[in-house]
Amino acid sequence: MATLPVYSWRLAPDGLATRRQLRALGLRPGGQDVAAQVERPRRRRGPLVAYLYRIDAARPVRPMTERRAAALAKANAARRWCSACRRDAGYVIPASLGMCTPCAYPEPDDRV
Repeated sequence: MATLPVYSWRLAPDGLATRRQLRALGLRPGGQDVAAQVERPRRRRGPLVAYLYRIDAARPVRPMTERRAAALAKANAARRWCSACRRDAGYVIPASLGMCTPCAYPEPDDRV
């Protein structure tokens, strides 16, 4: 099994890019394997690793169609609905709560 070439931070050769850099160029990896990796050292933990892809083998980003845009809008709207009170919260509900903030943290009754 071949190992990946490892480059130090900011010392990768031209012609290689991360996923974000490809996206900024309007490209995507397009099924190609990782060509190399870049490591950025940290003080107390292991290094940060970023995988690099060849720019010449990258493909253009697929265009957004009306049906894909509608499906994305529907999925984003579903993230705003509270499962407890069945209302639109007006914001994306945190996955850690699973419900809107008023349902997760109800006001205590001041009745005696």
